[in-house]
Amino acid sequence: MSSVQMEVGRYLSRIGFAGPSDVPSLELLRSVHTRHLLSVPFEDLTVHSGGRVSLDLPVLYDKIVNQRRGGFCFENNSLFSWLLTQLGFRVTVLSGQVRNSITGLYGPPYDHLILMVRLDGKRWLCDVGFGVPGFSVPLSLETCGPQEQGHRVYRLRRDSDSDMRFLEWQKEENRGEDGEWTEIYKFTLEPRRLEEFAEMCQYHQSSPSSIFFCKSLCMLLKPGGRLTYIGRRLITTTFPSEATGGVLETTTRELEDEEIPAVLAQHFGIVLPSPLIPKDDTITPPPVIY
Repeated sequence: MSSVQMEVGRYLSRIGFAGPSDVPSLELLRSVHTRHLLSVPFEDLTVHSGGRVSLDLPVLYDKIVNQRRGGFCFENNSLFSWLLTQLGFRVTVLSGQVRNSITGLYGPPYDHLILMVRLDGKRWLCDVGFGVPGFSVPLSLETCGPQEQGHRVYRLRRDSDSDMRFLEWQKEENRGEDGEWTEIYKFTLEPRRLEEFAEMCQYHQSSPSSIFFCKSLCMLLKPGGRLTYIGRRLITTTFPSEATGGVLETTTRELEDEEIPAVLAQHFGIVLPSPLIPKDDTITPPPVIY
């Protein structure tokens, strides 16, 4: 697999980007970030079809670009880091710790792989591998104030004592700066190496406390919404707009096992090399507290 030729142009074509890319700019960064989310699924189907996830960049390139697959954070953000570097951006890999939705506590270091980009003296947080709460365009690391993205709002709160940053949002609402904020994950700006995430990558493929082991899932951002496959369900989410009366709309379609391959191919462009075993088990709360 190391003989795979990694081409920037082919990667840009994969995510549907056709604009100028010869000069690093905020416009280019925002565009490729959003295009990636609209084109490359957030998915863990390798885990549920007899395979193992590798963090070798040529392997990731072959999977995401040539095979037109997706991946979870370690895959999508690792390869996106390579793309940004090839486009001339200054990229730093960071370690995130995700807030567990069951316990309300944080996962261990290297639980999540995210990216920081330095551009024109400013720093931006990039993340094309998180799922439902993820942001569609890079967030500024130069402010702790609210950053609006469509109907959503995010902020990066900083703990001055530990220099820890906390990514927060108001879920699918925007109630202003004084609204109720929910923590998504925390991180510092300490540079990391891709190989440092190998142990947690294996953990997420084998632990009953990981969503990626417990549930076969695939999701893709859509203009105005999101499409999600999980277990034996296909969930269509439409974001609040005038057409929806300002409310979030969700519809769920129950799937038979034999329908799932066609659903993945039709809605996500994914054809798996081996049969998928659908899974939607209950996640076991992790025993370790961080």
